[in-house]
Amino acid sequence: MSNKYFSTIDEILNNIQNWQITTADDLEQFRIAYLGSKNELKPLMSHIKDIAPEDRKAYGQKVNALKQAAEEKFALFKEKIAEGAAKKQAAEMDLSLPVDLKMGNAHPISQMLEQVIGIFSRLGFVVADGPEIEDDWHNFSALNFPPDHPARDMQDTYFLDKDYALRTHTSSVQVRLMESSRPPIRAIMPGRVYRNETISARSHCQFHQVEGLYVAENVSLADLKQTLYYFAREMYGENTKIRFRPSYFPFTEISAEMDISCFVCNQKGCPVCKHSGWVEILGCGMVDPNVLENCGIDSRIYTGFAFGMGIERALMLKYRIDDIRLFFENDIRFLQQFKAIV
Repeated sequence: MSNKYFSTIDEILNNIQNWQITTADDLEQFRIAYLGSKNELKPLMSHIKDIAPEDRKAYGQKVNALKQAAEEKFALFKEKIAEGAAKKQAAEMDLSLPVDLKMGNAHPISQMLEQVIGIFSRLGFVVADGPEIEDDWHNFSALNFPPDHPARDMQDTYFLDKDYALRTHTSSVQVRLMESSRPPIRAIMPGRVYRNETISARSHCQFHQVEGLYVAENVSLADLKQTLYYFAREMYGENTKIRFRPSYFPFTEISAEMDISCFVCNQKGCPVCKHSGWVEILGCGMVDPNVLENCGIDSRIYTGFAFGMGIERALMLKYRIDDIRLFFENDIRFLQQFKAIV
């Protein structure tokens, strides 16, 4: 009885070895016969109950060797046929045809990030990075957000579990930098952040920020204003004016929002500035002493300032784009409009 099943294996192996494969169709027929969902090898293992106990090990080994032979032949001829197709395509290629090269370009968000980084690098700021999945300490608590503080309601957060969330701002990188470095610290933190917001023309669940931090001895509000004044002139033009309005952020004291004179209408009034002559571009302030202490920095010796801006908002203002979703939809017609702004 066992010899019958061993003979079947030898017969199938002979068929595999003699199967002629010259085309892709031949290869597909071979795959269906010996590697497909209803291949000829599947019933073989169901016969093992009919094999004499002393022959079962040898039978199993022969079945496995049969499967391996089918797989190796398939892989070998698959590679040969692919090489043949490539050579045929190369031989048939008409090198005299004109070439239509469509050159790509950097995404507008990447271009704006590079522009912002370049401006601040000229002031001595280095780039710092951190994880997009953050713990409660770096995203909230170290930044003056106690567990029951109402300021936590300012962030609609994507919590992964009770301990971790997608970061809601790149301020978490500031905390990590202050924990691992000693002043003076002068860095900017570009990166993607996440908010649990309804996607619309004006808001998205993901966007990009650039935050900045300068901590050293005798850092003052004048240093903050002069730094941001330099940035505004470099980004929006030499004649740009700035103004600060009082605001509130848990991690800075004093806190402010910064406006620039409207670069579209030169303060004459237009829809971009809502006919006020001013456009808000970022939030800023002096680092709260509690935040410095939380990060192991002596607030009696060191002071600092911080600021943060949204990259998509800056792009929308600068180029009068009315839908933030365009930055994430990869519409080539939209992206190609930014070839010339590198």
